[in-house]
Amino acid sequence: MLSRSWSLHGGDSGVGRPSFVAEFGLWDDRQSEAAEQVELHLDEVDLVRVVFCDPHGLARSKTVPAHVFRTVLRNGMDFSAGPFLFDTGHAVAVDFLEDAGLGIGELRGAGDFVLVPDPRTFQILPRSEPRTAWVLGNEYLRDGTAHPLSSRGVLRRVCESYARADLAPVIGLEVEWYLTRLTDGPVGNEGNGFGRQGPAPSVQAVDPGYQFNLDSHYDAVSHIADPLAAMLMQLGLPLRSFEHESGPGQLETTFDPMLALDAADAMLLLRTQLKQECRRRGHHASFMTLPRLPGFDPSGWHVHQSVTSTKDGSNLFVGESAVLDSISPAGTDYIDGLLSRARELCLLSVPTVNGYRRLSPEFTLAPTSVDWRFEDRSALVRVLSGGSSTHVENRLGEPCANPYFAIASQLHAGLEGLQTAAGARTARPPLPTSLHEAIDAFRASDSAERLLGSPLKNCLIKLKESEAARFDAWRSSRPDTDEDIAGAVTPWEHREYFAAY
Repeated sequence: MLSRSWSLHGGDSGVGRPSFVAEFGLWDDRQSEAAEQVELHLDEVDLVRVVFCDPHGLARSKTVPAHVFRTVLRNGMDFSAGPFLFDTGHAVAVDFLEDAGLGIGELRGAGDFVLVPDPRTFQILPRSEPRTAWVLGNEYLRDGTAHPLSSRGVLRRVCESYARADLAPVIGLEVEWYLTRLTDGPVGNEGNGFGRQGPAPSVQAVDPGYQFNLDSHYDAVSHIADPLAAMLMQLGLPLRSFEHESGPGQLETTFDPMLALDAADAMLLLRTQLKQECRRRGHHASFMTLPRLPGFDPSGWHVHQSVTSTKDGSNLFVGESAVLDSISPAGTDYIDGLLSRARELCLLSVPTVNGYRRLSPEFTLAPTSVDWRFEDRSALVRVLSGGSSTHVENRLGEPCANPYFAIASQLHAGLEGLQTAAGARTARPPLPTSLHEAIDAFRASDSAERLLGSPLKNCLIKLKESEAARFDAWRSSRPDTDEDIAGAVTPWEHREYFAAY
């Protein structure tokens, strides 16, 4: 009886607000219908992970029993604002004790926001006991307004802009990542703390690499990769291929085209579940661009994209010419938007110190100039023409980028190109060569302000400046050693990114 009394009076602690979704009209008809289906399946699970994507592209969650989630589904769930305030090394980058200068009163004191599950993302994970589900949520302030620091909210707004123009963006994912084998070593806590990352996981390469697409190299990791592929298909993701790239244990995973928000949700689910399943199997998956490991090659994230008319279902990029290399004037306008905004929005596709290692002439298939060409993997934007499947591939991004920011920024730039119809006449400044340079270009960008809003833009600047400053402080405190070879990945980068991403 004591337990029952406690649950009656205190059981809703941390569970949003009664009828929060209904009070503020936060679901559309499709979400309401999906919620009814979710409620029918809750008896099939024991636990539910309620998830949102932080500014760094990492999944943050709380796990609740299925019976608690019945309340969370329509009431939302309280979450701390902490993930909005910490940089990549968990250093406090946004002052929450005083006015942070972002114009968000609820950040003061790191007050809670309300995460409302999107029932369309409810997914039972393909595991045994305990039976666990995953659901993504949208962030709201306590008065029911959309949280200005929500990365998923940014992409939702961009998709709404396309919808108002009777358009729908379509995204195909192509992401490279590293599979390594865990070895005995420290768990990474020594020297760890706020802004001080401990040792990265100790790993070994799973193959020698540098035999591109070699079937034997893939077969050597198939005991891990094949179950991973099966898991992704069980999750309902439209897997197209698993293949071995150039580096030791470097794999590439591609998916069929999806609507933009679905693609970003899939990217977050992909990265999170691959890392977790690899760990269960004694391996480590990392989406860090260039780990500090012998012989490793940079990984990239190539975002394939096209735009469809919602009136007749046609692809706007299809050219009128019957020749092989052809794209429509609307397609070239879209490309010009991508290229003209590439520098100022680069931070959203390449957000880490380490990511700029890849944007170097020594890596011939990484973009270094702001240009586009048909079927050329050395260009920033590669155009693949083929009738109704004509689309563009933006090769800028690093695999650990926040998927909502990366996709939204590219779609936003492309839409600006479509709306201004400037063709190939817009100026194309060069790509940044460092995180500092990317921050400066981002800070000066009016387009970034239109995309994100002032609070989120300024928050990201604070987060990235903190990350860059910690790296600079580490470099300045280091005596010159043989390890400090010009252009080499540093121990700081490996500790900062290899485990988290």
